[in-house]
Amino acid sequence: MKKFKFDIGVIGIGRVGLPLAISFASKGLKVIGVDIDEEVINKVNKKEFPFREEGYDELIKKVEIIATNDNSIISDVENLIITVGTPLNEHIETDLGQVVKVLKSMIKYLKIGQNIILRSTIAPGTTLFVKNFIEQKTEFKFGENLFLSFCPERIVEGQAMIEFESLPQIIGCEDDMSYERAHNVFIQLAPETLRTNFISAELVKLFNNISRYIHFSVANQFSIIADNYNVDIYDIIHMTNYKYPRGVIPQPGFTAGTCLRKDFGMINESIPYTDLLLSAWKINEFMPKFLVENIKKRVEIKNKIVSVLGYTFKKDVDDVRDSLIPKLVRYLERETPKEIFINDPNLTDSINEDYENSELGNCIPQSDILYIAINHQEYRDGIDGIISMCKKGCWIIDLWNVTQKGKIFLQV
Repeated sequence: MKKFKFDIGVIGIGRVGLPLAISFASKGLKVIGVDIDEEVINKVNKKEFPFREEGYDELIKKVEIIATNDNSIISDVENLIITVGTPLNEHIETDLGQVVKVLKSMIKYLKIGQNIILRSTIAPGTTLFVKNFIEQKTEFKFGENLFLSFCPERIVEGQAMIEFESLPQIIGCEDDMSYERAHNVFIQLAPETLRTNFISAELVKLFNNISRYIHFSVANQFSIIADNYNVDIYDIIHMTNYKYPRGVIPQPGFTAGTCLRKDFGMINESIPYTDLLLSAWKINEFMPKFLVENIKKRVEIKNKIVSVLGYTFKKDVDDVRDSLIPKLVRYLERETPKEIFINDPNLTDSINEDYENSELGNCIPQSDILYIAINHQEYRDGIDGIISMCKKGCWIIDLWNVTQKGKIFLQV
C-alpha cells in the first residue's frame, strides 16, 4: 500500500506551477495543486486553463488533476514542489516573504519521507535558508528523513510543453538521496538531469537570465547612441551582422518580465559598487523614457492623440507582470496628450482600471503618434493595414522594427 495519496503536490499553480502540474499528470502521476487564488482553483477543477500557454487548454481536459486551498492535503503528498520565488523589494533587496509564508503554511503538515523541491527563481542562499528554517522549527533532518533540492524552472513562457521534455533539468542538492528523489521526479519529463549543489543551481538560473538581460541592454544602448548621431540602428545592425561570423548584435526592444527585470538584483544585492549588472538594468529601464523624450525632438506630444499597441511584457502572451509598457504610458501621461489609447490583442476588454482595450480601427485613424510597443505577431501580420489606417503625418515609434522600415522613429 502506498504511503502517500498523491505523487506530486505543486504549491502555487500559477504560470510556473500549473503547466508543470498538468505535464506530470499527463504521465499518469497523481497530482494536486495548492493555491490561495479561488478563481484559479475553480477554473482548474472545471478543467479550464486560466491563462495562455500553448497546448494546455486541451491537455487539462485529458488529465486527472485537482486543486485546493487546503494546506492539510500536504500530508498526503510524496513530492512537494514549491513554485513561489523571491521577488525584489524596492531598493534591490531580496524578499523572502513569499517563501516564508509558504513554509509556515506547510510546516505542521510535513511527514517523514517527503521530498521538497524548490522550483521558481530564487536568490543565492535561499535553498539553504529553507533547509535551516525547517530544521530549526521541526525535528526533521534533511538527507535523513526529509529531502530537499532546488530544480530551477528555465521555460520560456508559451513553450512550456515543448521545453519540459527537451531541456535538461538542473538538480541542486547536498546529499545523494535528495538527488535520487528529485531525479526520479523530473526524469519522467526531462531527457536528462544534471547534478550540482544548492548555490550552483541557484546561480545557473540567474546566470541564464542575466546574460540575456545584458545582451539585450547592449542593443538598447546602441540604439540610443545611433539616435544621438541621427542614424538608423537597424541599418547599422544589418550591416554589422550581415555575412560576418562575429556579428551577433541583437535587435533593441523592451527587456523586462518577471525574471529578466529583477534577477540581476539578486546578485547585485551583494555588491556594494556600480557594476555591469546594474548598468544593464539602468539601460533597459531607460528605454520607455528614451522613446518619449526622443519623439519630442520630432513632434510635440502635448494635446496630441497617442496610441500604444501592446501592453504585455513580451510578444504573444497574456502576461502583463513586470511589463515596461505601463512605464511608457506614465511617461506619456506626463506630457499631457489629449488622449491615450491602448490596444493589446492578447488581453480582455479592459487593459487596467484606467484604460479600455481599444479597437485598432478606432484608435489608429485618430492618432498623431503611434507606438508599436510590443512585437505581437498580429501586428507583424497586419502591419500593412495598420500603416494604411494612419493619417498623413502620423509619427510611428517602432522599437522592434515591426514595420520593416529599419527606423525607430518614422513619419507616414
